[in-house]
Amino acid sequence: MENSAIAEHPMKAIGWAAHDTTGHLSPFHFSRRETGENDVRFKVMYCGICHSDVHMVKNEWGSTIYPVVPGHEIVGLVTEIGTNVQKFKIGDRVGVGSMVGSCHSCQLCDSNLENYCSKMILIFGAKYLDGTITYGGYSDFMVADEHFIVRIPDNLPLDASAPLLCAGITVYSPLKYYGLDKPGMNIGVVGLGGLGHVAVKFAKAMGANVTVISTSPNKKKEALESLGADSFLVSRQEDQMQSAMGTMDGIIDTVSAQHPLQPLIGLLKPNGKLVMVGITDKPLELPILPLITGRKLIGGSGIGGMKETQEMIDFAAKHNITADIEVISIDYVNTAVERLLKADVKYRFVIDVANTLK
Repeated sequence: MENSAIAEHPMKAIGWAAHDTTGHLSPFHFSRRETGENDVRFKVMYCGICHSDVHMVKNEWGSTIYPVVPGHEIVGLVTEIGTNVQKFKIGDRVGVGSMVGSCHSCQLCDSNLENYCSKMILIFGAKYLDGTITYGGYSDFMVADEHFIVRIPDNLPLDASAPLLCAGITVYSPLKYYGLDKPGMNIGVVGLGGLGHVAVKFAKAMGANVTVISTSPNKKKEALESLGADSFLVSRQEDQMQSAMGTMDGIIDTVSAQHPLQPLIGLLKPNGKLVMVGITDKPLELPILPLITGRKLIGGSGIGGMKETQEMIDFAAKHNITADIEVISIDYVNTAVERLLKADVKYRFVIDVANTLK
């Protein structure tokens, strides 16, 4: 979908945008609104690259508005605040994730679940209420309503905390909501990528015994020694999977590729929960019998509300949880996307926006 009439705002901005389904990103001049009375404006220092960015720039979900400036793991320093802003001041370390708006009046918003509001506004590739387009964090600065801004604690490095605003909350929220945050629980994490490696760190900090489940045997050392997982299963090794049958209280499945669910359901104890947070391009086959015979659940989860996102960041600061990152310049972004599609990164690319966007 081409946005043929781009509204002009007073604040001139520069970012990197895709203009068609090739997803190729290039420098793009656009504009943002002035800082409103409830807004926070901040200089973007770093922005993570999430697989969702790739889906959007290539219009793989069929909803992209071109040109699209991606980026939803954004951190920076406050440069201006609106007259009504209470929580932030100039110079504060802040971040913004996947959303910049919601209705503020429905039951979900009242319950701090703005992320599930039917009128939730995505940070890029969507439209504000006035019809203007949202642009993401592959850009020099952001303007967002104070409500959708989080404070980054001083002890967290900005670059390595940026991915927590998507990858972090995406795994923290289901651990909390589905009751998988109790010390001593046996938790499985499927996939050791951008989401999976952070899920291991959060689950360990919550006191769980963590098993990484992966198709790649060469990730075992990284999982056990670097990330602190307690055990490792190669999902394609039937004997390994069989030995762990019925041992797990819950599993966080971060994989976005096609994969069988039945072996994962088999790993669960009775009443166990398999939570899907990876988005696949095609439906997965769902076996019903093992759910019935074990009273097991399959659920889903997407990011979190703003209260929970701040809670997650504060928890990360308390336990020194950050993402494992590779910092890149913005002119490397197209190569980074190619590498991301090959899973050639440990485990998250983060763009050094402030020092490389000119």
